Amino acid sequence: MNIQVLGISGSPIKNSNTDRLVKTVLNATEIESEFVKLCKINVRPCFACKKCVPDNICKVKDDFQELAEKIKKAKAIVIGAYTPYGQVDAFTKALLERFWSLRHVNNLLRGKLCATVLTGLMPDALDHVNQSLAAELREYERMDLVGQLTVKGNLPCLTCGEGDGCQMSAVKVVYGPDARTSDFGYSRVEDQKEVWEEAVRIGRLIGERLQTANKG
Repeated sequence: MNIQVLGISGSPIKNSNTDRLVKTVLNATEIESEFVKLCKINVRPCFACKKCVPDNICKVKDDFQELAEKIKKAKAIVIGAYTPYGQVDAFTKALLERFWSLRHVNNLLRGKLCATVLTGLMPDALDHVNQSLAAELREYERMDLVGQLTVKGNLPCLTCGEGDGCQMSAVKVVYGPDARTSDFGYSRVEDQKEVWEEAVRIGRLIGERLQTANKG
């Protein structure tokens, strides 16, 4: 199997909005692809040991080595994340830290096509994280950022069972003191037409560019 496009999601929710939009981009490429959910494997943060310096191979004993081989072979990568506490999630952050082993001296990610999917509710946080992701992928990894998708997500307080009575409920913080969980339905990415259409467009663009490169 010749996997050319790799989708990676940092969302721990089963079949989440983030997952589904990453897969939409993959499917739209019409090229052989693979989807990886980070919570199903073990990728720890960078230990800053610098043992990867001689050969660009991380020496931390976890599942990153296998994932790194897929990343190196892929010609395009779609990264999905979400924004708990206004920051990129821990699964995605750990992955991005481990990219350092691929970057220094030889920069094995240089020139690869990439796109991001980011889910959240607070516009300022989404903008900040998107800027950070773009800076890392473009300026540090020297990847070719094709596009960034922003998805309206859901508060965990809507489904935890204590969202109406909890003193720390984000439902009331975000929507006002009289807000109740029953006032809100689940926000599906499929219902966010502009985002869905943009995901298909980005996927097709990645597919077209890879097909052109393959012919060349």
